Amino acid sequence: MTPTLLKIVFIAVAVFIIYKLLFSGKKGLTLFEMHFKEGRLDSHKGKIPEKFAKECRAIAKSNKLTCTVRAEKLNGVRLHISANVSDGIAQRIRNVFPFEYYDKKQVDNSKKVS
Repeated sequence: MTPTLLKIVFIAVAVFIIYKLLFSGKKGLTLFEMHFKEGRLDSHKGKIPEKFAKECRAIAKSNKLTCTVRAEKLNGVRLHISANVSDGIAQRIRNVFPFEYYDKKQVDNSKKVS
């Protein structure tokens, strides 16, 4: 009875590990998310750089976009735009995004000797 129970536990643990490896997509920290509906900003989450929000809303309004724009931080900042947006418009949104705003290195003042 005990060897059979150990085999079942081992198989259950193996299936769980395989499941986690296959379906745990690496997602980073979501910095912000903007939802547009027919060119209007429907909802948003997080802190959006003011200039980017203004220019992105202008692009969405002029093209009557219904999409989601999301920025995630994982090793660097990635900008995700819904698949229903054409490549040209997606590139315009990426061009106005301030990547350098998030790429600033934090200066560690604790190690400086005066």
